[in-house]
Amino acid sequence: MTGASRQRVVLATHNTHKITEFQAIISATRPDLEVVGYDGPEPVEDGVSFRENALIKARAASAHTGLPSLADDSGICVDALGGAPGAFSAYWAGHAKDAAANLRLLLDQLSDISDPRRVAQFACTIALVHPSGTEHVVEGIWPGRLAVAAHGEGGFGYDPIFIPDGQAGSERTVAEWSAAEKNAASHRARAFESLVPLLSAL
Repeated sequence: MTGASRQRVVLATHNTHKITEFQAIISATRPDLEVVGYDGPEPVEDGVSFRENALIKARAASAHTGLPSLADDSGICVDALGGAPGAFSAYWAGHAKDAAANLRLLLDQLSDISDPRRVAQFACTIALVHPSGTEHVVEGIWPGRLAVAAHGEGGFGYDPIFIPDGQAGSERTVAEWSAAEKNAASHRARAFESLVPLLSAL
């Protein structure tokens, strides 16, 4: 199917990793949808929850492009830190949004915490905003725990220290998974399962 004949939906991010990941997840069930990147100004994400920030981004992208817009706000939620970093995951080590620095800081904060108290969840909230004003929000949770050191070269963000639950045999961080494995099981994939019926209206 050519791009010209596909329904376009804008993903409210400048993060190319997320665009690729979303397209792979969406293509599995809706090959007629083309995910396009957002080239407009970034809104101020002043929400204190995943839901608030996802809606801020999706509303801005839809208003700027005139297209249906998807936006996700996601992060790592650590039980021992009361659910932090949560909505502040991307800025945990400061507003430079330095992924490596964020990861190092989180590991340092948990340096005295051992299993089984290193429980964590990847959380994802996806907002779908249509130019007509219709809005939907769905959520996905991926349970697991945190490794004591980074492992693996794949993924991005906190993937090198997140060990998902339910692995048979040798447990791996998400950064040691293939992209296909991650796209099938991730918090975004889980949220997207709830989103699929809503996309039928596009």
